[in-house]
Amino acid sequence: MSKQEKKQQDPAVEEVPVEETQTEAQAAPQQEAAADPLLEELEKLRKQMDEKEEQYLRLAAEYDNFRKRSQKEKEGIYQGAKSDAVAAFLPVYDNLERALKQETADEAYKKGVEMTMTGLKDILSKLGVEEIPALGETFDPSLHNAVMHVEDESAGENTVVEVFQSGFKLGEKVIRFAMVKVAN
Repeated sequence: MSKQEKKQQDPAVEEVPVEETQTEAQAAPQQEAAADPLLEELEKLRKQMDEKEEQYLRLAAEYDNFRKRSQKEKEGIYQGAKSDAVAAFLPVYDNLERALKQETADEAYKKGVEMTMTGLKDILSKLGVEEIPALGETFDPSLHNAVMHVEDESAGENTVVEVFQSGFKLGEKVIRFAMVKVAN
């Protein structure tokens, strides 16, 4: 089939000279070679950007952890200072408790000691300090300090029958253990 016959059968097909086809084939690798350094540079920049983003995210996470740790330490220091201050006042509480147990003929004196004790209890409760329940409770070594042991059939197993010194806690932290006598 001749070139003219091909044109007549399919007018969309054009004849391309042989020289043009060879130059296009030679130009394509040159364009790819020129595009490759740009693609390589773009890929290198993309990797650098990813590394910097990862560094940024790590730094942000470290800062967040530092902030949380600092806040927790600050709260711990405050709670520690508060429990230390309360512990310093507990001997005063004990003395007032002993004074209330003593019989006295002076009603005004007794009333004054009661008012002082009530004021101290109010202050302790405002600070979040609670007295540890002990009398009649089951002995708990995490809250009570057993200094005596007695055999008493009327009391249950490991029951606190007498409190020598009240115990206190601030939240979950024990400031002072209750000093108790345990039965059986």
